[in-house]
Amino acid sequence: MNKPIMAKATAVWLVDNTTLSFKQIGDFCGLHELEVQGIADGDVAVGVKGFDPIVNNQLTQDEIDAAEKDASHKLKLKFNAAAVGEEKRRGPRYTPLSKRQDRPASILWLVKFHPELTDGQISKLVGTTKPTIQAIRERTHWNINNIQPIDPVALGLCKQSELDAAVQKANAKKAAEGTAMTDDERRKLVSTETSLLMDPEPAVPSSIAGLETFTLGSGDDEKPEAEETPDADSFFNLPDSSDDDEDEEDK
Repeated sequence: MNKPIMAKATAVWLVDNTTLSFKQIGDFCGLHELEVQGIADGDVAVGVKGFDPIVNNQLTQDEIDAAEKDASHKLKLKFNAAAVGEEKRRGPRYTPLSKRQDRPASILWLVKFHPELTDGQISKLVGTTKPTIQAIRERTHWNINNIQPIDPVALGLCKQSELDAAVQKANAKKAAEGTAMTDDERRKLVSTETSLLMDPEPAVPSSIAGLETFTLGSGDDEKPEAEETPDADSFFNLPDSSDDDEDEEDK
C-alpha cells in the first residue's frame, strides 16, 4: 500500500486529532505500532509539526470516521486522479555535490572487485554515466593515476543490500550464459602467462642458455690433472750453459 507524503508528520496529526489505534495509524503511515506509541508519549518525532491529511487531499473525514468506529478497518489513501500514469523517472541516481568527487574512486573499486557488473548496473549504483565508467575501465580517465579504489558503501553512495542484489543478478545472468566461474575455479591460482594467454617462458632464461652445467668448483669424481711447474730456463727461454762453455774453450 502506498504511504502518504510526510508520513511521520501525518502520524503526528492523526495521533493528536483522532481516536485511531496505534496499529491503524502505523499501517497507514508505514510506521511500527511502537513508534506511533512513542509519538503519543512524546518520545518520537519531537518538534515535528502535524500534517493534516484531509486538507492535503490524502484522507477523507468519512474514512477516518469509519476507522474510528471499527478498529479492524484499515485506512485507505485517497485516490488522486492526477497521479495516474505517473512513473518514477529513470536514469542515474542523484548524488549530492559533496560526494560527487568520490564517484571515480567507487567506480574503480567496482570495476576492480566486481568485474561481472555491467556499466548500467554501476551507473545505477553510484549515479554516474557510462562514458565515465568506460574511461575508468580503459584507464583513459584524465585523473586515473590519482584515483584510489574505495568501497561505494563506505562512501555512502549506495547501500550494501543494493550492491549485493546487483552482484547476485550479474552472477545469475553469467551463470545462465555459462560464463560464470565456480567457487573452485576462483580458488585456483593461475600463472601470469596463462591469464594473459601467453606462451610459458623457459625454465632457464635465454640469456644464460647452455650454462646449465657450469660449476665454479670441481666435482668429487673428476680431479684436475697435476700441471708441471715450469723452471726458470723454460720460462725465460735462456740458452743452454753447455754452448757457452764450448765458446770459452775455443778462445
